[in-house]
Amino acid sequence: MATRNSIRTPLARAKGLGASGGGTDHFWHHRITAVSNLLLVLPFVVIVALVAGQPYAEAVAIVSHPLAAILLALFVISVTVHMRLGMQIVIEDYVHGKGAKIAAVIANTFFAIVIGAASLFAIAKVSFGPLL
Repeated sequence: MATRNSIRTPLARAKGLGASGGGTDHFWHHRITAVSNLLLVLPFVVIVALVAGQPYAEAVAIVSHPLAAILLALFVISVTVHMRLGMQIVIEDYVHGKGAKIAAVIANTFFAIVIGAASLFAIAKVSFGPLL
């Protein structure tokens, strides 16, 4: 009988469970959102600086400009996805109970969805005005 050279333990071979295969996708999504955050933070800061101290009507006019609204929406999407991925890493590394880990990951996902949806709705409401 030939022996297999493997670094897996006998228990791991008996269970037959390997890597999930999702680690590299998660890693790259997190890095891509980090780069997009770097690119989108400057327009976000410029828009916030333009809006700061302006009367309501002028602030609405600035945010309702299509380019400003699109840049703000892209920033919100990128930041919320990056936030969810980053918190998922922290949860998976530091929450040890299986049930607590699953609950925390689900709560993290719902939190990111709620924050992203509320932010996008606010941008759309200001951008489209009376249409919504």
